[in-house]
Amino acid sequence: MSSVLVSILAFSVAITVLVAVHEYGHYWVARRAGIKVLRFSIGFGKPLWRRRFGSDDTEFVFSAIPLGGYVKMLDEREAPVAEHEKARSFNQASVPWRMAVLVAGPLANFIFAIIAYWMMFMAGVPGVKPVVGTVEPGSIAAEAGLRDGDRIVAVGDRDTPTWEAAMLVILDDMLDDGVVSMQVESEAGSTGRRVDLRVAGKEEELTRPGELFSGLGFAPWRPQWPAVLEAVTAGGPAERGGLRRGDEIVSGDGEALADWPALVNFLRTRPGQEVSLGVNRDGTELDVMITVESVTEGDQVFGRVGIQGSAPPAYPDAMRAMQSYGPIGAIGAATAKTWEMSALTLRMLWKMLQGVVSPRNISGPINIAQYAGFSATIGVSAFVSFLAIVSISLGLINLMPVPMLDGGQLVYQAVELIKGKPVSEKTQIVGQQIGIFLLILLMTFDLYNDIARLLE
Repeated sequence: MSSVLVSILAFSVAITVLVAVHEYGHYWVARRAGIKVLRFSIGFGKPLWRRRFGSDDTEFVFSAIPLGGYVKMLDEREAPVAEHEKARSFNQASVPWRMAVLVAGPLANFIFAIIAYWMMFMAGVPGVKPVVGTVEPGSIAAEAGLRDGDRIVAVGDRDTPTWEAAMLVILDDMLDDGVVSMQVESEAGSTGRRVDLRVAGKEEELTRPGELFSGLGFAPWRPQWPAVLEAVTAGGPAERGGLRRGDEIVSGDGEALADWPALVNFLRTRPGQEVSLGVNRDGTELDVMITVESVTEGDQVFGRVGIQGSAPPAYPDAMRAMQSYGPIGAIGAATAKTWEMSALTLRMLWKMLQGVVSPRNISGPINIAQYAGFSATIGVSAFVSFLAIVSISLGLINLMPVPMLDGGQLVYQAVELIKGKPVSEKTQIVGQQIGIFLLILLMTFDLYNDIARLLE
């Protein structure tokens, strides 16, 4: 199955599940409040499937545009309501009940994230210990005193058992005062020492997607993956140039190539070029000239020579970490994880508005679909983690005080609660127009970021 199809399917599943969770929160509380629900829709536009269920004959719908959903409730402001059903209208419910209905959608997303993390922690979340592989001379990390082989034990006062935990805490810590304070050990059981990475003024650069480690000047440790050829495509550029199965590529155009990923990157970035490869063949050093084939996929152009390497080596047991809890402990860990991710997301958004964090972190449907497909190919745990993160984001976005979102409607209800009368219809219309404009602006920016990533 192609990666594009996997991404589309994974994205469709993710959006369907998370929108259903969100809208069910609204639906469930509305029913508890005695409000009649007319329609429960996953998606917008033309209905593709519809059925009626329940005592209120609620219409459940799957629609053509799967980028959201809604729960339509009986409301006198939208259409005439029969006299005997007016008491069941949304607008006739008390303000506290209306606010409860509105907040229930985002709350359902947070609860879903907690359940997802709980299941993951129960099953055990595998990870890799945060051991530094190489430190670039003259970099931020080198100037701070970080060394090859150091293990990051904690950042600030928070433990970092895995690289995933370390990355999140490093991002969070750098947003405080521009200093990332790490506790490191040179080897297991050694006396720890403090390393302060000074990043003030460089936060925007460091928070660009994929730039954290390269910007700080260090790379995670990984097992050696020698650039040994497992297979050479018949008639391809590599075979025509004289490469054989079992050859080890040690250099490209005179520059050392440390491993297989370095070789792949070297070739991919030289489409249509003639390159010189240093080859170790049974102990004999050779120079092989190859013209790299130019390949176009979509808007991307890259180099290919028709070679295949061995499978990536597994991390040794000594470098593996497992976060696992019992049923009760997993609840606390899952709740803490959801809170941590929510707080970090809000801080990133706030710093983004201040111009401190790169706005390129905002993703649209294309990038989300790619992440969905990638996580789905890794395994169930990775996909569930992806669902939890997106669910948290969906909950937070909907709580923003934008009139078209739940947060904006909560503001209206709060004003009515304080003033004792509803916000005027004129104000609501103006607010709706502003909300539509802001959402269109956000969607445009999301798509711009998506397209920019594809063209990189």
